[in-house]
Parts: sequence; C-alpha cells; structure tokens
Amino acid sequence: MIREDLRNIAIIAHVDHGKTTLVDEMLKQGGVFRENQNISERVMDSNDLERERGITILAKNTAVRYHDIRINVIDTPGHADFGGEVERVLSMADGVILLVDAAEGPMPQTRFVLSKALEMGQKIIIVVNKIDRPDARLDEIADEVQLLLLDLDADDAQLESPILYCSGRSGTASFDKDVPGTDLTPLFETIVKEIEPPQGDPDAPLQLLVSSIDYNDYVGRIAIGRIQRGTIRVNQPVTVVNANDPEKHNSAKIVSLAQMQGLSQVNTETATVGDIVIVSGIADITIGDTICAPETPEALPFTHISEPTMEMTFSVNDSPFAGREGKYVTSRQLRERLFRELLKDVSLRVTETDSTDAFTVAGRGEMHLSILVETMRREGYELAVSTPRVLLKTIDGKLCEPLERLVVDVPEECVGTVMEKMGTRKGELQSMQPQGSRTKLTFLIPSRGLFGYRSEFLTNTRGEGIMSSVFDSYVPYKGEIPRRTTGSLICHESGEAVTYGLYNAQERGTLFIGAGVPVYEGMVVGVSPKAEDLVVNVCKRKHLTNTRASGSDDALRLVPPRVMSLEDCLEFLADDELLEVTPKNLRIRKRILDNVQRAKIRGKKS
Repeated sequence: MIREDLRNIAIIAHVDHGKTTLVDEMLKQGGVFRENQNISERVMDSNDLERERGITILAKNTAVRYHDIRINVIDTPGHADFGGEVERVLSMADGVILLVDAAEGPMPQTRFVLSKALEMGQKIIIVVNKIDRPDARLDEIADEVQLLLLDLDADDAQLESPILYCSGRSGTASFDKDVPGTDLTPLFETIVKEIEPPQGDPDAPLQLLVSSIDYNDYVGRIAIGRIQRGTIRVNQPVTVVNANDPEKHNSAKIVSLAQMQGLSQVNTETATVGDIVIVSGIADITIGDTICAPETPEALPFTHISEPTMEMTFSVNDSPFAGREGKYVTSRQLRERLFRELLKDVSLRVTETDSTDAFTVAGRGEMHLSILVETMRREGYELAVSTPRVLLKTIDGKLCEPLERLVVDVPEECVGTVMEKMGTRKGELQSMQPQGSRTKLTFLIPSRGLFGYRSEFLTNTRGEGIMSSVFDSYVPYKGEIPRRTTGSLICHESGEAVTYGLYNAQERGTLFIGAGVPVYEGMVVGVSPKAEDLVVNVCKRKHLTNTRASGSDDALRLVPPRVMSLEDCLEFLADDELLEVTPKNLRIRKRILDNVQRAKIRGKKS
C-alpha cells in the first residue's frame, strides 16, 4: 500500500538559519491556529532553555494539513553539539528540507546533517531562507550548495534536488529568486511532489522503530516512532526487541496511542504504515528498540550515532557551602539523574569512576554538556563539575585526538588577529573567502584548541565575529596547546566580601563578585592578568584608629564585577579547579581549598 495522504519530512540546517521560524509559518498556513489566536514566536521551542538561548535543543515533531494530505514535520536542532538528536530522528522521515541562510551559505553543521541524510538516501529539497536580508547572495548560495552536494558524493537524483527561495519570517516561498512569493504554497506543493509517500503492508506483522523517548510521571516512559509495516491498535499485545541483543524479548501491551495534530497530541485507536505515533504502556523501552507483533519478533537496525568527543567529571559538591541551596545533593540522586538522561539522549555516555561520588559524562561538546548541567541545576541539583577534556583514541598504534572544522565570519580588519590566535592553538587555514566587508575563514583545529577561545574571539572581533564548528575526524595528537594565559584571584579566608577588601583586590585583576557575597578559602573570586594565581583577602576590613572611623571606606568606588555565565565558567576553568553548581549560584573553586597545602604541592612540583 502507498499512503498518498501522508508525507514525513525533517527540517535540517545550521544553527540560526531559521528552521523553527519556518515551521511556525507552516503551522499558521496549515490551518493549525485560529484566525485571532495569539501565537508566540518559535512556537516549537517549548523548553525554557530553548526560548532563552534562541536555539533548538530537542528534536520535536508536529503535523500540518495541505488539502487532504497530512505532512508530519520534524524540527531538528542546528547546533553541532546536538547532532545526535538529528541522527536518530532522520529514520522517521522520507525526505528532508535543507535550509541554507541566504547570506551565510552552507556552514559546518549544514555539511554534517546533509551527509547523514545523503547516507540514508533521503530525498532533498533545498530551501534558501532569509532572502529578504540586505546582504543576501542568492546566485552564489545555490552554487555553494551544489558544490557541497558534489563534495559529499550525492547521487544524480540528489544533485537534481529542487531549489526554493523562502522568507521564513514573512511566510513566503517561490521557485524564482527574482519573483517573491506570496505564501508557502510552492513549498507545500514541492513536498507533496518530491517526497516519496510511505509504503508498506498494513496487514503484515507490526514493526515500529522507536526513535525518541519522553517521560511522564503518570504513565512512565513514552515511545515515539514510525510504523514501518503493519497496524498498531490500543490494547494490542506486542514484543519489544533490540538489534544489539536479538535474543532478549520483552512482552508488553499498548496502553494508549496518539498522533501529533498541530502542537497537540490526539488519541487514536489505530494507526498504520508510515504514521509517526506516540505509545505508552511499555516499561523499559529505550531508543533503538523495535515494537513487533509477538509472532514475528524482528528487530530493525538503528542508525549509528556518532561517538562523543569530550568528557567532564560530575561529582558531589563537597565545598564548605555544600547542601545549603540544592534539593538533590547525594551521590545516589546524582547517579539516578545522569542515568535517566541516557534514556532520551543517545549521544551521551555516563560511566562510573573509582569514587562512588564522581561520574564521567561524555558528550558532543561544551554546549551539549553545559545544557545538561543547566537543566540539572534548574531541577534543584547541586554538584561540582571539572574542566572539559577531549577523548583521545589510539588508532593504528598512534595517539589521536578529535579535530574540528571551524568556520569564522569576521570583519576584514580582524582577520590578522584571528589567524594569529589560530596559529598558537594549532589551527590550519583551509580556505579564505572575502564577502563584502567581511571574510569567511575555514580552519581545521584540534578540539582542545577551542577551549576558552569563544570569549577571546568576541573580544578580538569587537563582538562582530561569528564562529561555529563541527567534529571532522581523529588525527595524530598535535602536542601541547596553552589553555589559559591568565591566573586566578583566590580567596584567602572564609567570610563575607566587604568593600575595603574588594577595593584592594581589584587592583590585582578583574573581580567576579561584589560586596556582601559569602566566600570561602580557596574560592576563585576573580582573574589575574598574570600567569600565576594570587591569593587576595576580600574579607579584610578597615579597623578603627585614633584619626579615622572604621566606616570611612564607604566612599571607596568598586569596579562592577564581571558576571560569568555557565559557559564562561566552563571556559575559564583551569585543570586544578572545579565549578560548584547550585540552583542559585555558580562558584569557581580550587580542588584543594587550603592555600598553604596548595602552595606546598606547587613547591614540590617546581
């Protein structure tokens, strides 16, 4: 049977190229909302963190109607660190819309997600978005996409992929770059014409591959996947199998069944070939499992997910302020939360260490791991995390490290500075393209070389630079790379920071805290421009004398402290430092808090 009334597509692109905004307009023009309904921007970004940061973190699916055809749309993340989300949901689609910014063109993540789609033989629809940008380069962009397809060994059919010109914000699409469209009808027509309708035998034994997992306190785990063959019904007995362990079979029953309609789930009694369904009632189901008919337990192969390239140690917080602000503070609670995250994040790895209080967590990059830390923090967890480390491999007897493909877009006058910084971090220039008053540079650089570089890059480019990177390959280890050229200002004693002590300390560097902040010995309170650490006493008070009152320091002026975000803290961390994360505060501290003991160890090493 061929389902002419159904199409399944995924939207893939680099970060900030407009995927979620385009989905907004597809929902509006697909009749999902009422005429007078008040709709927020980026309606698919339902997570608080997604709204705050303006990025998509989790892949989500929705459905729109075009005439009598139902189009299931999967909105995917664009940031390279969440590539695992893209890889696992592509198996639910029969084709992809490849979105490319009309000014930036194909970027590192565009290359990564497109290569995955081509490997799976997906049909491609190329959409050049943001054509109303004043710096749009429509002719050049189409050529760049074709070159990218050739570079990725696309077949003849994929090279002939149709190109549309869209403005996601205005909700228009057209086949001709010189003739602006009036609505998204050309896009809907292209989806219906180009994307293969699902086909299979609805009377054959059931086969449903689970591509995503959700969790609900009332019903437990919820599986989301596409039916490859057969028909599924409520209360139907099923068997769950996995391609990695074909001998293990779990029997279960379908408690409830739903499909997406717009932004809401609609319960249904039955679904058939090609439908993307939401199933509850199966206790231990995980991503990659296949839900089958009991008489034919045949597992479907699951897409290979790229390996993590970076790791951090998550441990129980043992600072002097431990347990004051968090709701979940024990190693058991930390362990349960990390292993629960594995259920829905296929590109994450959690391993236990020799210590019962610490766990090694590996992911795709700093952003991937920092989002997990921020999510746990908002849930009430208190923990300490180490500096990020790259995962090294031994290949053919040689020690190898991950290499990133980095693309930077900077003003012309900043090119020299950026190239100089890249040289010290072992970066190799691959290409250089002038684009008006700006220049696009492509480098191959070890992942280690990017640690702590983002804030320095923004300073070097006066905030005008754009940088993005994606994992490229493993290469032989390139030697030592300096991680940080500055030192830390370390608190001398426990207490409360006061104006007089801070005034004297600010002459030594830039402070992270203001007056009235509780501190403890060994806590990092600022950054020193010199390469070595300095111990400062921010709790020092001015005492009463014969000539002055002790309160005469009230007139002292303090420089406003530098406010550090979670990513800033992770970039700043040195190897002998930890980041204390609580629901209310982020504190950088030395692993060894005692200043005397730390000085003794440093003396022995020197």
